Amino acid sequence: MPLPKIAALALTVSDPEGLVAFYCDILGMRCMEDTSALAVGYGGENARLEFAASTDSAPYRTDRNDRYWKIAITLPDLDCAYRQLRARGIEVTAPNQFRDIAYMSHLADPQGNTIELIQHTFGGNPLTRKGDEAQPLGGGTRLGLITLRTDDLDAEFRTCRDELGMRYLSRQDVPDFDFCLYFFAFADEATPVPDVNAVENREWLWQRPYTVLEFQHRKAGRIARRSSGQTGAAAVLIENPGAHRTVLR
Repeated sequence: MPLPKIAALALTVSDPEGLVAFYCDILGMRCMEDTSALAVGYGGENARLEFAASTDSAPYRTDRNDRYWKIAITLPDLDCAYRQLRARGIEVTAPNQFRDIAYMSHLADPQGNTIELIQHTFGGNPLTRKGDEAQPLGGGTRLGLITLRTDDLDAEFRTCRDELGMRYLSRQDVPDFDFCLYFFAFADEATPVPDVNAVENREWLWQRPYTVLEFQHRKAGRIARRSSGQTGAAAVLIENPGAHRTVLR
């Protein structure tokens, strides 16, 4: 029986058409024709992005207490992607090995939504393949992660693992930043090392062909969901066998 799938991230934005152009022209996504929503993506097993127009006239301001945080695009060669973005005048942080978690960079789309770029392998380790300068971001790109924040970790486990049947893949603690990361996916495969805390699982995680749901568990502060129609409101859309859909907000 087919597994459910993390199918889309629905984002409420002030300029949907402008974002479609950015994600396609700069990040190499393509318009998705098999949905009624205005959507872009890389195809394959990973999720698409769906954009809805906001009814909120206030400009978007990201907040560290927002429920929605970011997406992460996973790719083989981050240095290649970084050179391309800089050549096109895009503001992006220099690639950096963050702890024993990932070799990564950050940028924002024209609406201020955070985008993380994660290399398949740690900085200094062999690449899964060298980037192709002729392809956006060097090619091999996927929408690897959708990240939500939470102040109720037990509720996320009940929903994702116990009710939806997602596999708990990884736990990555960042105590000096006062948060811990938890990763779930619809997957038959097991991690290389059974221990969810194992560093050895992390490069494997960044190479999955499907989208993984990440929770940043904040150990202090309350997380707030934006209301429907408000800029920055987000929902994760899960497609189940038989066309039934689950929405996580």
